[in-house]
Formats: sequence, C-alpha cells, structure tokens
Amino acid sequence: MNEELEFIIDSTKEQMQNAIDHLETELSNIRAGKASPAMLRSVKVDYYGSVTPLSQVANINSLDAHTLTIQPWEKSLIPEIEKGIMAANLGFNPMNNGESVIINVPILTEERRKELAKHARSEAENAKVSIRNDRKDANNELKKIDISEDLLKNSEMDIQDLTDKFIKKTDELYAIKEKEIMTI
Repeated sequence: MNEELEFIIDSTKEQMQNAIDHLETELSNIRAGKASPAMLRSVKVDYYGSVTPLSQVANINSLDAHTLTIQPWEKSLIPEIEKGIMAANLGFNPMNNGESVIINVPILTEERRKELAKHARSEAENAKVSIRNDRKDANNELKKIDISEDLLKNSEMDIQDLTDKFIKKTDELYAIKEKEIMTI
C-alpha cells in the first residue's frame, strides 16, 4: 500500500478516536445522580496564587450515592475549595466540618434527567459530526494523491468502514450514558 495512503487512513483513524475520547470526557462530566469524584473534575482552587485542579490539592471520595467528601492536604485550603466549588457552578452547596468539605448531591428530578439526557445526545451528535468531517477530509486527501481508481475506491470504503465503526461506538456510549441518567 502507498505510504501516503496509509498515513491518511492512520491519521483519520486517530482523529476519529480523538472525537470518541472527547465524547467520553464530556459524558463523564454529565452527572447521573450518583455522587462521583469525577463530578468535581472541573473545579479549580487558588493554591498559593496559582490556579490548580482540586484533585491536586485534596483527596476526593464518595461516601455513598449522594455524598462526596473532599479531604484537603492542608486544612487552610478549605475556604478556597469551597470557593472553587461555588465558582465551578455545578449546583452544589459545599459544607465544611473543619476537617473536610462535604457535598450532598441532590437527587435529580425527572425534568432534570431529561435535560441531561438531551445534553448527552447533543454531545454524541457533535462527536458524529466531527467523525463525518474527518471522513470528508480524508476522502478529499485521497483524491489529491496519485493512485489508481480501484485503490481510491477501496480506500474510500476503508474510511467509510472506519466511520461506521466510530459512529456505532458513539451511539453505544450515548446509550450507556442515557441509561445511567434515566435510572433512578
């Protein structure tokens, strides 16, 4: 197989995988009612003048399905952690007991579950658009290189197979997240 052709197919596969990785990250940020340390991934804390992810200044654990505890490595950080959680606008109301920060994760209403499922669907659609754009770009690149008509058709079919595989993976990820969101 032509080296250019191999490069186009490999880089297309890598770009499509990046779209899936991004989708997984976005879906993990959508809370599904159960308390998870991943819910606080976006929280940043002012740590001696530098903005630092919460996970780098404290241990985050889930006590049960509705409670998160944040044990800072330095007690003096508790007010900063509370500010960071409020600034992240996650809808949580942090409380502290002098030793750690406690977050009670409220139970989701049916309406909120539907909104979250809709948001997850939107993220999945964005991933599909990205994958289809990667296919279009790859097919355009294929047409620029000097290969036989048969090789061109076979390469386009290979890229379509990749596209179908990644679109299917996107649908599977969405279905799993939707079930997680809608399960009480």
